[in-house]
Amino acid sequence: MKITEKEVRYVANLANLELSEEEIARMAHDMDEILTHMDKLNELDTSGVEPMAQVLYEAEETATLRADEERPGLGSEKAVANAANSGAGFFKVPLVIER
Repeated sequence: MKITEKEVRYVANLANLELSEEEIARMAHDMDEILTHMDKLNELDTSGVEPMAQVLYEAEETATLRADEERPGLGSEKAVANAANSGAGFFKVPLVIER
């Protein structure tokens, strides 16, 4: 196993997440599966494959992208109109980093 439950706990702590023992075990398994799959992908010979600049490489630059044109901003009043908590034109959110 590449990912241990100790490592999952460490990352969860960095992300300020509280995980149950069941979630920790599941995350360790899932993350291990992801890394195992990445190892399989790394075994593929990609030496003859040209790197792509973006997903739309074959479809020209404007395939599904709109023109990049300057437009007026939304404005803080409209931006916070549906906010659960706002004041002075800003979103108010609970303090999340306090250690």
